[in-house]
Order: sequence, then structure tokens, then C-alpha cells
Amino acid sequence: MIKDYLEVENAEGMPEMADSALALEFLMSIKTGVRNAATALSETATPDLREAFRVQLEAGLALHEEVSNFMIKKGWLHPYNLQDQYKMDLKSIEGALMIGKMDLFPGDTSRLGMMAQIDDDE
Repeated sequence: MIKDYLEVENAEGMPEMADSALALEFLMSIKTGVRNAATALSETATPDLREAFRVQLEAGLALHEEVSNFMIKKGWLHPYNLQDQYKMDLKSIEGALMIGKMDLFPGDTSRLGMMAQIDDDE
């Protein structure tokens, strides 16, 4: 068997892995936004700007809670169980290493995949 991305075996679980990775990246971006809003709030002198940053900070915190709860529900985040989170992190690392070893640009791309359609005219 050729070990590249065209093999169904190598695509197993990829959609969920991609979803969890995107959700984690989104969560990290939200955290950065919350941190930036808090910094801006603490350094702003005018009441109008302070109110705007406070609203932004509260919205960021609410979004962080929503995304965190979603990830916990899906089993992608274990903030209260470090052992489980550690196992998930190791699994993510193994997946990244597996993807890194794949031949992403194989020479032979003529194989028909699972979704290939064969014309009756051939």
C-alpha cells in the first residue's frame, strides 16, 4: 500500500481532527482578543473608550465560554482533567507527526478514490 493522503486509511478521523484543531485555534484567538481588550481597557483614559473596551471584553469572555463548552462537550478539551488533556495532546502530536510523514505530492495520482465516477462511455 502506498502511504499518502489518497489512501482512505490515512484519511480516517481527519475531519474530526481538523475540526478540533480549528476549534482550538479559534479558542486561542479568542483568548488573545480578551487579553488585548483587557490591556486596552486598563490603558484607556476616556470613559467612552473604556465602555467600548469593557463591552468588547465581556463579549470575548462570553464567546470564550461558549467555544470552551462546545469543545468540552465534543471531548476535544479537558480543562478539569489534566491527565485526559495530556493524552489528547499526545494524540494530536502523533497525528501531526503522521501527517508530516505523508507524501503530500505523490507522483502517481491516477488512482480512483472512493468517490470516483466511472463513465459508461469508457
